Amino acid sequence: MKPFLEVKNLTVEFPTEDGTVQATEDVSFSLDLGETLAIVGESGCGKSVSNMAIMGLHNPKRTQISGSAIFNLESGPIDAINTDSETLRKMRGKTMSMIFQDPMSSLHPYYTVGNQIAEAWHLHNEGSRKTGAKRAAEMLDLVGIPDSHKRINDFPHQFSGGMRQRVMIAMAVVNNPKLLIADEPTTALDVTVQSQILTLLKTMQKEFNMAIILITHDLGVVASIADRINVMYAGRLVEQGTVDEIFYKSVHPYTLGLLGSIPRVDQSIDKRLKTIQGQPPSLIELPSGCAFEPRCEFATHVPKGLCKTSRPETTEKSIGHFARCHLSAAEIYEINRFQKADR
Repeated sequence: MKPFLEVKNLTVEFPTEDGTVQATEDVSFSLDLGETLAIVGESGCGKSVSNMAIMGLHNPKRTQISGSAIFNLESGPIDAINTDSETLRKMRGKTMSMIFQDPMSSLHPYYTVGNQIAEAWHLHNEGSRKTGAKRAAEMLDLVGIPDSHKRINDFPHQFSGGMRQRVMIAMAVVNNPKLLIADEPTTALDVTVQSQILTLLKTMQKEFNMAIILITHDLGVVASIADRINVMYAGRLVEQGTVDEIFYKSVHPYTLGLLGSIPRVDQSIDKRLKTIQGQPPSLIELPSGCAFEPRCEFATHVPKGLCKTSRPETTEKSIGHFARCHLSAAEIYEINRFQKADR
């Protein structure tokens, strides 16, 4: 049986006066209904850009997109990258939906939250204004906002940050989409509210049997919600695996660097967090070899300076666990063990 979503060789480029910005290159992954895929990496690595391409949200006059994003629907497969704009418009909000980073700027300040949720419902359903308002109140109830029949008449500024994020979730799932893309849904929220929002997403997933793509720069956020993790760097996928494989059996130096920068309760408070030295490369002038090589502590262990001259291909390091690195999994484990012993 085919996965619900199959993304193949997705490349997104932005032509500029200074050169072509290669925002993403050759991104491929799949996702089943009821599954959560987390995409992690530093800012500017291509997480949001690739998923906005799937949603068809890039300006076609300013963007060059190739590859495919095939939705295997009951009515037949649809390639969201190469289909016509009208088909894509009908898919947005119904087949696929997106929660954006900042709920305050995503919600219109001049309209009540009830009107905005109802509008999203009316786009794909026929019904009176009263029916739309009723549906909006039901969605606010579903996402845990009390007195929903009254709160539908409130404006976004009358809600807290966490409540606005709940409104965004209500708007995104009002038409029971099959795919929900959550772009940094817990950014700028305190830890308690973060946990509530993540729990709500899992509840919505069970309610509607949705596939979820969670975009984040925080590996700590994904541990309790994701099934699989894709790690991105400089527009490319550098590691793909299950949560356990990424957290406990990482086979890419960049992933190990991200994990080393996370505070842990089982470590001494006197121990300094490890950082990844340097900055990501320019997406206009990517190096001919491995994009991570200038920042990589493992590069010196690769013979003949291969990291500088040859771009590593994505290989299966263990069953279902892929990484883009010249070193084998066994070599990564051994080098990492010695580095930890020296610290």
